[in-house]
Amino acid sequence: MKTRKSISKRFKITKTGKVLRRATGQDHFRAKKSGKKVRQSRKWVRLAKAEAKKIKRLLR
Repeated sequence: MKTRKSISKRFKITKTGKVLRRATGQDHFRAKKSGKKVRQSRKWVRLAKAEAKKIKRLLR
């Protein structure tokens, strides 16, 4: 089965097997958000177990 390239670009898998995604709301409309919110959105966010399982299946 081929790797889904769109998914491989959007998610990272750590060494321990956790799946990470980018935080939402980073690309535009940031002027109205506080600096704290903008800084926090630069971090990678961990996916829930059920969602991570689906993503891993698509990346096989």
